[in-house]
Amino acid sequence: MNTSSEPQNARVAPEVHMADIVLPNQTNNHGTMFGGDVMAFMDRAAAIAALRFCRQPVVTASTERLDFRTPIQNGEIIEAVSKVIYVGRTSLIVRIHIYAEHPLIGDRRLCTTGYFSMVAFDQKNGQPCPVPRLVLEDDAARAEWALGEEVRQSINARRMS
Repeated sequence: MNTSSEPQNARVAPEVHMADIVLPNQTNNHGTMFGGDVMAFMDRAAAIAALRFCRQPVVTASTERLDFRTPIQNGEIIEAVSKVIYVGRTSLIVRIHIYAEHPLIGDRRLCTTGYFSMVAFDQKNGQPCPVPRLVLEDDAARAEWALGEEVRQSINARRMS
């Protein structure tokens, strides 16, 4: 919750929902969705979540902890649920869950999870620029912040090696 004691540049991150249907050209010879197509859908969802949060141009810096849990079948409805869970000075960590749903029965399951690191940049000079602070409204948001912080530390450690 944004109170009067919080700076104007502190914001609550909205949760973004995107849906699509898996078509035959998006599947392999097993009738399941190509991993690359799942990742592209996740990247778009991460970009929209980051854009809605910071209202600045963003680019994908890295993908983190991407887990394909269960296959997504041809003809299923897929939904991406994404949210900014952590912010640094110019970067944001976005959590994405991909769900699949049988269109006629309605059975829904979590299929893929991942974290994308996004960087905001200034269009005039093409350099990274500061993002708003993230308002943590509840214990769930604080727990996700801690997870996002772990992801960020992993990125930093990898870049140092």
